[in-house]
Amino acid sequence: MTTSAARLTHDRRVSAAAVAVLAAINVTDHTLHPPWWVRTLEGAGLVVWARSDGLSWSQLGLGRDRLGAGCRWALGVIGVVAGGYAVAVLLPLTRPAFQDDRYHLPLPDVLRTAFVVIPLGTVVLEELAFRSVLWGVFSRHLRPWQVLVGTSVLFGCWHVLPAAGVGTTNRGVSEAVGGAGSAVLVAGTVALTTVGGLVFGELRRRSGSVVASAGAHWATNALGVLFGLVAWRLEGEG
Repeated sequence: MTTSAARLTHDRRVSAAAVAVLAAINVTDHTLHPPWWVRTLEGAGLVVWARSDGLSWSQLGLGRDRLGAGCRWALGVIGVVAGGYAVAVLLPLTRPAFQDDRYHLPLPDVLRTAFVVIPLGTVVLEELAFRSVLWGVFSRHLRPWQVLVGTSVLFGCWHVLPAAGVGTTNRGVSEAVGGAGSAVLVAGTVALTTVGGLVFGELRRRSGSVVASAGAHWATNALGVLFGLVAWRLEGEG
């Protein structure tokens, strides 16, 4: 076997191992329900593994030279998402989508969820997993468009398990799809998060930094919680 062929075989095996590890993390997290901060440690562990296999900080989207670009893209997307959510929460037709019972909480708990639990318990792991480590190992043997599509589809599949419980906590979603755990809900969640993965991945590609995709990811999730507080208040006033 030539050196290049051996390298290709190694890269493919590492990619397969990364996918297997992510699947194990996903099942474990949704079976054992560890504290939210464990997910930060899982993300850090993935980066340590990738670095030990030779991936540079730049290949992982964590290079300091692209930090500024990543921050600019992140701030821009956060502004766009905030504007869209502000319009949606004011419209009675779309307001129920923000009324998730999991986040119908007092203001201090909402702030803690949006600024601590979501960024450290969700965004860090998922961005390091899909737009950093998986992106880096795939890039060693796949074309750019294959990296984008592959990581996005896997990101969509990552959300199959959480999709099973969404309808029980969000009445707007439940009424739209006919109950929790329905095939329509799961398929819709996978499709939506796959599209989200494409957007996040393109931000990562254009900026060269995971900070850009992490900012968009945080905005999509955390601003939904913050605007959910507004949606519940508006509903109460109505």
